[in-house]
Amino acid sequence: MGDDTRLGLDVDPIMCRGHGLCAELLPEQVLLDEWGYPHLASEEVPPSLRAQARAAVSACPTLALRLRRLEAR
Repeated sequence: MGDDTRLGLDVDPIMCRGHGLCAELLPEQVLLDEWGYPHLASEEVPPSLRAQARAAVSACPTLALRLRRLEAR
């Protein structure tokens, strides 16, 4: 994916078990609620955080975190 491609981050609430690895690896995008489950600060991942977002997606033990291409503006 090129630098001009907009990427979004999604959390599947059914798959998520609240391990919190995503928030440790990507604290600028992923916040945890009082039960330890993630919610996103923003749907779109800034280019400066793409490497960390990919690491968080790869580290998710339940495959609940995904990157996807966003539609062009």
